[in-house]
Amino acid sequence: MEYRCVKCGFRIKTLFVQYSPGNIRLMKCENCRAVADEYIECEIMILLIDLILHKPQAYRHLLYNVLNSETVNLKGILWKSTVGFLLLDAYRSLLLSRSNEGQSSSMSFSLLAWIFQKMLKDVVLGNVMFLGVFLHASRILLNTSAGASSFKDFLLAVLISSYFKIFLVAMMVWNFPSSVIYIIDLFVLSSNTVALKGKLLVLLYFNE
Repeated sequence: MEYRCVKCGFRIKTLFVQYSPGNIRLMKCENCRAVADEYIECEIMILLIDLILHKPQAYRHLLYNVLNSETVNLKGILWKSTVGFLLLDAYRSLLLSRSNEGQSSSMSFSLLAWIFQKMLKDVVLGNVMFLGVFLHASRILLNTSAGASSFKDFLLAVLISSYFKIFLVAMMVWNFPSSVIYIIDLFVLSSNTVALKGKLLVLLYFNE
């Protein structure tokens, strides 16, 4: 099993050595000479704060050292994350449609069918185009063909870094203006950029 240094992305075989329960020594990276992953000793709340602050080290810890194919069921995580992502995206499209059409309590069948069709188009086509652009860009940057494993890696990075979409659930309880949706979109896009940029840099420089 191989991990990555959260500072530079260099491969490392082990992140810590455990001498006894609760007594561990964190390993240092051979490339940058810094502690490979200090998040091992941190509380989950510190990791969440660093993710919100868009720190690349937090994303490397999560994507390389926590969500490892040998320690967790990545296929199950991908399926669950994809379903949750699409449901939140569908709810976002519904909120925008309701905002554009007004808060009318009585809607005709044709209007409901139009809203459903628009939701399907926005969710499916929008995300296919979004992922296609990122995958195509990664193939150009890495100068290689993106296989199934590369696709899963990038898809997982996008899904995990889109956690800001969970704030759309708050709009089920509180009546926020539609502008909040676009603010959440900006946070999601910036988070996606940080996660994918960190992953691409690791693959570019330390893909041996």
